[in-house]
Amino acid sequence: MSFLSILETIDGYVWGPVMLVILVGTGIFLTIRTKFLPWRNLGYSIKSTLSRDARTTKRGTGDVSPFACLCTALAATIGTGNIVGVASALMVGGPGALVWMWISAAFGITSKFTECSLAVKYRTTNDKGEMLGGPMVSAEVGIPKVYGSKFKGFGKVVGVIFALFAVFASFGIGNLTQGNSIASAFNNVCGIPMWIVGIIVFLATLVIVVGGLKSISKVSSVVVPVMAIFYFVGAIIIILAHITAIPAAFVTMFRMAFSVKAVGGGVAGSVVASMAQAMSKGVARGCFSNEAGMGSAAITASAATTDNHVRQGYINSTGTFWDTFVVCSVTGLAILTSGVMDTVTSETQGAALTIAAFRTTLGPVGAWLVAIALALFAFSTILGWEYHGEKALEYLTRSTKVTMFYRILFSVIAFVGCVSAFEIAWDISDILNALMIIPNAIIMWMLVGPLVKDMDEFQGIKSSEQLAKKAAKAGK
Repeated sequence: MSFLSILETIDGYVWGPVMLVILVGTGIFLTIRTKFLPWRNLGYSIKSTLSRDARTTKRGTGDVSPFACLCTALAATIGTGNIVGVASALMVGGPGALVWMWISAAFGITSKFTECSLAVKYRTTNDKGEMLGGPMVSAEVGIPKVYGSKFKGFGKVVGVIFALFAVFASFGIGNLTQGNSIASAFNNVCGIPMWIVGIIVFLATLVIVVGGLKSISKVSSVVVPVMAIFYFVGAIIIILAHITAIPAAFVTMFRMAFSVKAVGGGVAGSVVASMAQAMSKGVARGCFSNEAGMGSAAITASAATTDNHVRQGYINSTGTFWDTFVVCSVTGLAILTSGVMDTVTSETQGAALTIAAFRTTLGPVGAWLVAIALALFAFSTILGWEYHGEKALEYLTRSTKVTMFYRILFSVIAFVGCVSAFEIAWDISDILNALMIIPNAIIMWMLVGPLVKDMDEFQGIKSSEQLAKKAAKAGK
């Protein structure tokens, strides 16, 4: 059996029914346990994200602004999953996979809120006075605080397991697949050798990450909003150009999402898939894209300058909304409405399918648009995940002395990703994603109780602030 076959077997096992139940089931439990507040406050969360207060560091303590933290977290999530991942899910799971992306993302909003709120609540500082937090710290500090000193060892073990998986995952989801997608896109569009792209990615990564979080967040705060708008407008043009195909696309999506028997046809083209395939690929690729339930975004959230962990949790929870309900949705609809599903072959995989969708309407310009967007998306993910992995390693070693070594190694691995096989990079990332979910789910289940009380208190704080703002406006 080849190495690739072994990886595919492991990937199929870890993303089987058990993992789907853990991931989505945890999101459902948390949504009910938190009284649907992350859903009910979604409008408030989005408004807070776009407010002037989110861009300042005047409220509370932390390393960077709440908005910069969100952008860094989004930089790590809005990546290949939004272009390559969606296309791959549609190829294997059919159009119904997009529906399951939405379903998992809805509950993922609560998962991301919970993990990020806990990260800020239980964060500590390192030997340089910088914030250190995330599921690993939440487990070590929070679990014994809530359940007593007898759980101190358990909390430490869970934290170490999560941190180990996070370090390894940083080289997979945050590096190998991103570099591979950048190189493949430019090689596909203009024939640039993948090794040349790899050298460019290596140098650009190294120059930015050596400056730490402040350097990464400055780049992310500019690149993330620009690239998202840039890509979103292009995808909307594709969809509007084929507006008459939208109704059929939605019908096919929902029909294939909930059909027990394998079905195809319509906008699905030659792709035939069952509900099980749609669910598996939709949830897996959705998780790869928005990372809700993985705990990665919580590592960045812990660095936010804030006076309330619930407030920052709401801000970070919008990451799942922007990532899946906005960016992934327009990618999926652009592919389905453009008709390229009728031309799917074994050669049309990943970015090639999305590029084909844009090229059918915009010609060569469309292909370049996707290539540039993919490069920006993937590169920003490399930057965001460098910080995640760095902090996880810092937690394991209890020292910041390994930081520079990790940054250099991470940059080198980015080059390796650019020249590695697509299937290998993707399967490794899928497996590592799943491994992070298990300890993070345990942490959220155990610590959500006290968080609910904090959420109830924050409801009063939020109401008072809103009344004060209304009074101030009335006074003007």
